Amino acid sequence: MVVAARASSRAEVLTMFRSFLRVARKFTDYNIREYTKRRTVDGFRQNRNLSDPSAISSAFSDGKAQLEVANRQALVYSLYAPKLKSVMEVQNPIKH
Repeated sequence: MVVAARASSRAEVLTMFRSFLRVARKFTDYNIREYTKRRTVDGFRQNRNLSDPSAISSAFSDGKAQLEVANRQALVYSLYAPKLKSVMEVQNPIKH
């Protein structure tokens, strides 16, 4: 019984991780998009070794709240997206 509960929570955590990465792709600004990806990976690595069920539950609920914030921010940024791309996104071939 414990194994089934742990497997479902692992699946939920993986689903949340993928959701964070999906939200990160919604940001049009390169810097914000890359920051969101980096922060997602760092946050999940930081909590990888949690073993206390209450700490896992707390981290998971905090993650859900952060995911809601990220979704709202992606929506707001899409409404007020800048017209110009970042220098990192512009690909100019070098002409000689």
